[in-house]
Amino acid sequence: MSVYNQPRRRVIQMIMIGMILLIVARLFVLQVVEKKYAKLADANAVSRKVVYPSRGIIFDRKGKSILGNDAMYDLVVIPANAKNIDTAYLCQILNIDKEEYKKRMLTAILKNGRVRQSVFAPLLPPEVFGRLQESMYLFQPGFELVQRQIRSYPYAAAASILGYIGEISPQLLDNEAYKAYQMGDYLGLTGLEKTYENVLMGQRGIQYLVKDNLNRPQGPYENGEFDSAAVAGKNLRLSLDIELQVLGENLMKNKIGSIVAIDPTTGGILAMVSSPTFDPNLLTGSYRSANFSRLYQDTTKPLFNRALQARYPPGSTFKPMIALVALDEGVITPSYGYPCGGAYYGCSRPIRCTHSGGGHAANLRLALANSCNSYFSHVYRLSVDAQKFGGIKIGGMQKWADYMHAFGFGHRIGVDVPGENGGLIPDSAFYNRRYKGSWNSCTSVFLGIGQGEVLLTPLQMANAMCIVANKGYYYIPHFVRSIDNDDTDLLAKYKEKHVVAHISDSAYQTVINGMTDVIERGTGRKAAIEGVRVGGKTGTAENKAIINGVLTAQKDHSMFVAFAPADNPKIAIAVVVENAGFGATYAAPIASLMMEKYLKDSIPAKRNPVVKFLLEANTIPPAMQQKSKLDSLNRKAAATLKNGAGGRTFR
Repeated sequence: MSVYNQPRRRVIQMIMIGMILLIVARLFVLQVVEKKYAKLADANAVSRKVVYPSRGIIFDRKGKSILGNDAMYDLVVIPANAKNIDTAYLCQILNIDKEEYKKRMLTAILKNGRVRQSVFAPLLPPEVFGRLQESMYLFQPGFELVQRQIRSYPYAAAASILGYIGEISPQLLDNEAYKAYQMGDYLGLTGLEKTYENVLMGQRGIQYLVKDNLNRPQGPYENGEFDSAAVAGKNLRLSLDIELQVLGENLMKNKIGSIVAIDPTTGGILAMVSSPTFDPNLLTGSYRSANFSRLYQDTTKPLFNRALQARYPPGSTFKPMIALVALDEGVITPSYGYPCGGAYYGCSRPIRCTHSGGGHAANLRLALANSCNSYFSHVYRLSVDAQKFGGIKIGGMQKWADYMHAFGFGHRIGVDVPGENGGLIPDSAFYNRRYKGSWNSCTSVFLGIGQGEVLLTPLQMANAMCIVANKGYYYIPHFVRSIDNDDTDLLAKYKEKHVVAHISDSAYQTVINGMTDVIERGTGRKAAIEGVRVGGKTGTAENKAIINGVLTAQKDHSMFVAFAPADNPKIAIAVVVENAGFGATYAAPIASLMMEKYLKDSIPAKRNPVVKFLLEANTIPPAMQQKSKLDSLNRKAAATLKNGAGGRTFR
């Protein structure tokens, strides 16, 4: 053999010897040094049990727990092990027949295979669990009881904010993002439960139990040496004021619409009401799926979060933003006036309004206080037709749209609950598509009064009031203020100040003065609060719907936006009440009561007539309400909660 081949042979021999030594060393560690695997392999009577952690609690801004955890049990099955058991007795305990037993077993096999665990009977009522627990040895090793944490809601409020939890689906299990979950695990499906799932879920533990010859647990294996403890989820601390939230939900009862209240100094959301709403206890426990179907099919759409997802023409609540753009572009000054005699005559046909006579739009403050449509129609046209932008088609329309985007319109703001809608702000491309290039400022003149194509969410309207109140900046609206024992930067983006570029403080102050005039001597006097200077703007938004293929005018939406105190704002608010007419009728007094409750922690007795009027008012269209089952569902949930069952067992 060539001398040149000998070094190569030695290298190969050394590699093989090294591999053999590595295998021997590993076997030595497993069999001699590390006894865990050997013991577990030898202990045929040892069962492995997953210990689910306590899910994190959610607290309001004052430290009140707005949801809690209750313990319930699932009956789970491994079909391959479910042999030679007393199925008749099991069916008797579960109150099902043999056909239902076979159906559930087949579903478990099809869903998760014969050798993997599946839920056979979820969230057992206490009486069923008690009977099963004392007889479980008759149904093992195929069946097992697994403890679950379910949510309970003592305030029966904030359903659309908190969200709900449910069993993970096979589709999510196939997603790489959910690789830490197993079939049968529960996770947040909507609301804060979904957004902060990784924080709230905690970490599962493992417990090894010794069983006797009848498969009955006898205690921990090796004194728990191989167990791993479950780690509880982290708690969330919200900016939400639960008492304010409850007040808002009560004021909006029998109405369709929304309330959004924000602390402008932080962006923390103080209340978010979507109405009609539902008792969150309906979506926890044994009948969650059945109740979800009822809510989903209800004519009032209680699962639709109108605060984030509904889009409305903002009406006259949009006028402060129109004024800010015009002031910043220099096309008007605060003293600019416009002669309105009951219509706007600047386009090809008169656009009628409710005003007549002169003087109500002699300057910007008066125009805001009196909500003059002609004034703001003209001011809008001055802005988009400005020659410094080359006119509306060259750059004026796009410049105006850029302002609107900076105000948080036309895109998602980034609130920390899922499902936010971005609304709609039309721009040059929008009108070019719609009108094939044949359009001008009269085509879009209704944007100046918050009508036409513009659509905003209540969240965007409230955030715009934060910008005005702060004179040019906002924080992304959010619910979670802090997370217990958390050292990540998960909340960092909500602490970043977003500045609306280059609009002067004097421009904002002019608009603020006009908005305080709205409350003190204008259209929003019903929103006045004794001893508090309030800035606000009423809105009456046209409401059109397609009925039988025809665009039909319906009753206007009542709208109101505000902030208070005007000189040192602590709350900004937007209220929308659908099909309720003038903004001053419903939206303004609702906003006033909400602001007073937050600022003074109470509502004086002399305002009881206003409270009574709002609590008794019903603005839901009769045809919609007659078909709705929501009230009966909520009453059952309230009765069950009062009786101490946590909303878990009613049908």
